[in-house]
Formats: sequence, C-alpha cells, structure tokens
Amino acid sequence: MDIRVAFGKNLRRFRLQAGLSQEAVAERMSVDRAHVSSMERGLQNVTLLTIWEAAQAVACAPADLLATVGDEPVVGAAVVKAPRRRRTKS
Repeated sequence: MDIRVAFGKNLRRFRLQAGLSQEAVAERMSVDRAHVSSMERGLQNVTLLTIWEAAQAVACAPADLLATVGDEPVVGAAVVKAPRRRRTKS
C-alpha cells in the first residue's frame, strides 16, 4: 500500500475517533480544509512537520499515522486479533 494512502486512512480514522471535522483538524494545523481532505485521500506527499502537526491535531503519536500491517493501515499501531472461538461441550 502506498504510504500516503495509509497515512490518509489512519488520519481519517483518528480524526473520526476524536469526533473532529476536517475543518477542525485544519484549524488546529493552520491549514485549509481542502489540504486535510487531500491528505486523507492520499494525494499529498506530506513532510515530517506535517505528520507531527496532524498527530498533534488528532491526539495520536506520529508513528500511528504511518502504521501498516501488510496492506492495511492500523489505528493505534496495534493489530486486532480475531476473537477466539468458544469450545462447545460434547
């Protein structure tokens, strides 16, 4: 997966998790809402400073915005395992 797409998907998930609009994140980052939109769509090749500012805006670690496992972005840099199946008594 393109790292820009992974970054954008993670940014969107953290933004929604924090209950923020693109406009609110843009205001916290001192950028235009359209810039946040293009980052979330994976169209921006962001700088380290932008990654830092985005992480501060959505209250996560910068590394969390870049985290991937295989081809999927991971929120919180943790892999969620499938629930264990319960054994049935025979």
